[in-house]
Amino acid sequence: MPCWYYEKKDLKNTPSKLDGIDFETERRYRKEGARFIMAMGQTLQLGHNTVATGVVYFHRFYMFHSFKTFPRYVTACCCLFLAGKVEETPKKCKDIIKVAKTLLTEDKYVSFGDDPKEEVMTLERILLQTIKFDLQIEHPYSFLVKYAKCLKGDSAKLQKMVQMAWNFVNDSLSTTVCLQWEPEIIAVALIYLASKLSKFTVSDWIGKTSEHLKWWDMFVQDVTMEILEDICHQVLDLYQQNNESVSKSPPQQPPSKASPPMKRSTSLHPSPNTSAKSSPAIGNSIPVVKPAPPPKEPPYVSQDSQEPIPPLPNEAMYNYSAYNYNYSYPAYPGAPSAPPPTMYPGQFPPNYHFPPQTRPYYPPPQ
Repeated sequence: MPCWYYEKKDLKNTPSKLDGIDFETERRYRKEGARFIMAMGQTLQLGHNTVATGVVYFHRFYMFHSFKTFPRYVTACCCLFLAGKVEETPKKCKDIIKVAKTLLTEDKYVSFGDDPKEEVMTLERILLQTIKFDLQIEHPYSFLVKYAKCLKGDSAKLQKMVQMAWNFVNDSLSTTVCLQWEPEIIAVALIYLASKLSKFTVSDWIGKTSEHLKWWDMFVQDVTMEILEDICHQVLDLYQQNNESVSKSPPQQPPSKASPPMKRSTSLHPSPNTSAKSSPAIGNSIPVVKPAPPPKEPPYVSQDSQEPIPPLPNEAMYNYSAYNYNYSYPAYPGAPSAPPPTMYPGQFPPNYHFPPQTRPYYPPPQ
């Protein structure tokens, strides 16, 4: 199976960068696409695993292709359409497009072209080739619940902390941490962040031994504090950027008209010299016009920098609840139960008993 984890230098040398899109603009495009998938998933009443799978497909796709070649909102619909089938919660393509039309403005919906269904169905084949039919994806949710069950402490504070960590996992989908670290490490980092912000000190846990200096030593090994805090800061950056003004993107053409077929076919076959952890390049495309730089954001100290990562802030400095403006997060498993999912046509309800089959007599008895 291919390796889907990249170094930070590779995330800054993507096909979009080679196509003239700067790093900050690409990061904004990724965030917009991820939030769009989450909004569609909420409207269609899809589960968190289906939504997360669609977002991971989205991030992986743009490690091989440029945002100029494939409009992000069409790709987002395609990723959610495929994720629904993989996670066994399928939705019809026309239903996804109908929801997308209600969520997008008219100038953004132009990118779907004259036949939106054909655009999405055609892009699905390209998506499958791009992700090399590697469809099964693990998410931090299951590890988050598993680790939380081992922690000891006040039940009310513990439940508040776990719910906060669950929300952080949802928000982390808008970043590229899923392209940098395994889901186990992301779950540990976001539990660590939630415990800091909720002031819940983990001092005891099930299975504690003298060899375990920290609670996560029982689950993952060789994870340094620098790695955990780097993941935390990438998530916290979302809440700093929320109120900043961003430039509007020009309307995009549908994939069938966005670029010549030769460029698209080239993008499907990355250079053979590219290593497993490096981002593939698209042909020999050279950026012609460099777009104007976006408004400056607070400097982010990366893990690769020589300067130390600053300590994590307290809860008052980051109003993370204000960021969740268009997506109501479901409670984590173990919290009050959510309503049952809607049944799609052809699905049998739970505990359905099929009628017994009887063999007819030939000829019928007289």
